[in-house]
Amino acid sequence: MSAPTHTRPHPASRAGAAGRLPWWALALPVLAFTALLALILNPSDAHAATGDPAITRLFEHVQQLMTR
Repeated sequence: MSAPTHTRPHPASRAGAAGRLPWWALALPVLAFTALLALILNPSDAHAATGDPAITRLFEHVQQLMTR
């Protein structure tokens, strides 16, 4: 008598369509890489972030409302 053999399909072959990545899983990293590359190639387009006074006033207003 021979020993029984149990074969299971390889996990990658069972995945099928469920194993595919959505379109944005490739598009977002490519977009981020392209944007960073553009900033490196043309640093004059990169502006320093400045504090917006409107946001500061909003936080102060929220703080005043919480202390009342």
